[in-house]
Amino acid sequence: MSHARLADRAYAGIVELINSRSLQVGDRLPSESGLAEMLGMSRTIVREALARLTSDGFTETRRGAGSYVKSRPSDRLAAFMPWAEMPTTMGSYEVRLVLEAEAARLAAQRRSSEAMAEIEQALENLRGALLSSAPAHEEDLAFHRCVAEATANDAFAAAFNALEHDIDRIMRAGVDISRSRAPEVIETMLREHEMIVEAIRVQDPEGAALAMRWHLWEGRKRLMP
Repeated sequence: MSHARLADRAYAGIVELINSRSLQVGDRLPSESGLAEMLGMSRTIVREALARLTSDGFTETRRGAGSYVKSRPSDRLAAFMPWAEMPTTMGSYEVRLVLEAEAARLAAQRRSSEAMAEIEQALENLRGALLSSAPAHEEDLAFHRCVAEATANDAFAAAFNALEHDIDRIMRAGVDISRSRAPEVIETMLREHEMIVEAIRVQDPEGAALAMRWHLWEGRKRLMP
């Protein structure tokens, strides 16, 4: 089994451990050696998994004190992705932060009037879905795809489509989790999309990239309780 695949298994195993033991935010995880023994893997693999968990916001490392739970995944998240597949799905955020931020930047520079109209229509479709009881993930996907297509570079749309399986899961989970919270959460999600559209409309490349990156960062946070 490849090194990356082993790290995925360790990542999933640690997330499952957090949930099965009902560890709370601030609780200390077993030591690297303890986790390695529990998971039947080397400390090197466990260390890599912990680094990824920290990047995804699940854990934090305190120098000389070990690793601690920083945020628990929402219980609703398991309805959309098995724990074993969470490393790959959450890992797609790292790619999206690069891909979609650059797509937004280029879209702001290159978008045609037709592409701008499609983005604005996609926003209105998303607004209607989010403010109703509709699932909204298809409208969310369509919006992000419109931004990728507005780059006038087919490679961006192709790269986005290659990630669609994982993005779809995240969007389904994100909307479901957000709807379980205060109404302001959905309003905030809409405002993030509006900021992206406005930056593209006024052809502000850096503003569009920043707005997209901020939206993705916040979206990942919304998957946590």
